[in-house]
Amino acid sequence: MTRAPQPSRRVVLAAAAAAAVGAAGPAEAAPAHRPATAGDLPAKAPALPVKAPAPLVDNHAWISYADWRGGSAKGTRAVGGKRPGLEIAAPAGTVDYTDPHTGTTSAWEYATWTSPVHRLAVPSTEVIASWNARTPAGTWLQIELKGTYSDGTDTPWYVMGRWAAGDQDIRRTSVDDQSDGKSSIWTDTFAVDDPASGLRLVSYQLRLTLFRKPGTRLTPTVWRLGAMGSDIPDRFDVPASAPGLARELNVPRYSQETHKGQYPEYDNGGEAWCSPTSSQMIIEFWGREPAAEDLAWVNPDYADPQVCHAARFTYDYQYAGCGNWPFNAAYAATYRDFQGVVTRLASLTDLETLIAAGIPVITSQSFLITELTGAGYGTAGHLMTVIGFTADGDVIANDPFSPTNEAVRRVYKRREFENIWLRTKRYNASGKVVSGTGGVCYLYFPAYPTARQRRALAAVGVR
Repeated sequence: MTRAPQPSRRVVLAAAAAAAVGAAGPAEAAPAHRPATAGDLPAKAPALPVKAPAPLVDNHAWISYADWRGGSAKGTRAVGGKRPGLEIAAPAGTVDYTDPHTGTTSAWEYATWTSPVHRLAVPSTEVIASWNARTPAGTWLQIELKGTYSDGTDTPWYVMGRWAAGDQDIRRTSVDDQSDGKSSIWTDTFAVDDPASGLRLVSYQLRLTLFRKPGTRLTPTVWRLGAMGSDIPDRFDVPASAPGLARELNVPRYSQETHKGQYPEYDNGGEAWCSPTSSQMIIEFWGREPAAEDLAWVNPDYADPQVCHAARFTYDYQYAGCGNWPFNAAYAATYRDFQGVVTRLASLTDLETLIAAGIPVITSQSFLITELTGAGYGTAGHLMTVIGFTADGDVIANDPFSPTNEAVRRVYKRREFENIWLRTKRYNASGKVVSGTGGVCYLYFPAYPTARQRRALAAVGVR
């Protein structure tokens, strides 16, 4: 069965942004959900009761030596030690790869590892993969997903990303136009095309292909590979949570707006850089930062060159932006002894659990200018960093869509923030029903977390 080519998430965002009203807001990193269909468009807002089902999420990751010893290996080997991983042992073969963004064709040795089948505890409408890896110059990797539907049929192998930490060998990229008539890939997210049909993904496998220049001993090292499956109920409103924590973490503050017009080849700074700016704030909170030589390419007249660095090395050449969620998590994990995961949380209570353990969180949300008091803008999609809660339970956020670094710290009303982040449906300025992220966030944390941090992560379903 064939269908028209699928646009990237970027194309869907552009259409959504065109309908926005009020002050211009960030245009990056909106939800990867399927676009609304005609059946999603009621004539007026429905009088829906506010129910309280927790978002349904299944997180699974392969991270241990035993994990890497499982599955099916063709030319890869498990590596033990303090941080177990997967590497090339002896290549399974050689293949030519033509980079779609440079037109360059090169030969690469490759080896593969295919995970065991993971049966989802939550039959899912969406799946987002995450990986943490080191890719020295002359290496890169590809992540694929194959699943089984609730009707017993299988998906094809979908490419979830072609990735390298650097950009000298290939251009890291998502892959558009992937669909089997039942599901599609929206930049970084597998999505069932028609969730109302009842079709769900009930299990999946992930496949890693590791590449290196022929005749060398180079190898990527993958420390973490996993995915988050979810089936979040459609809702315009989410239940209110009770405040439970008053704490603020001392997270560095960076404005994306101070970079407006910088590096058009990486989407021109400003409104487009909310995701890498948020990522860099948390990376530095944990004491990681790029070395001086890593920043030598940045124009010395630019402030906060590390933000430019983050934008360059999260940039997805197909999406044509820095808002690919797993690419941001993978970038964070290139720093020493660090991990990055894309997941969904159920509530602000989950956020409080993480803040209490000293873990700030990057959240993705979209809203009208009237829906978030004090923001001063509306957006089709924006990332910001939650760093704490006031005594009244309101959300303290480092919002990179601010004119200066000093203005980045904001306090947003708890109820408003909760709803714009956790809902899956919303009305845009034209009255059209569009998607919300349903609690999507990035979690960055040490490779060797403390016992308290491990407990907090486990409480939100991440190991």
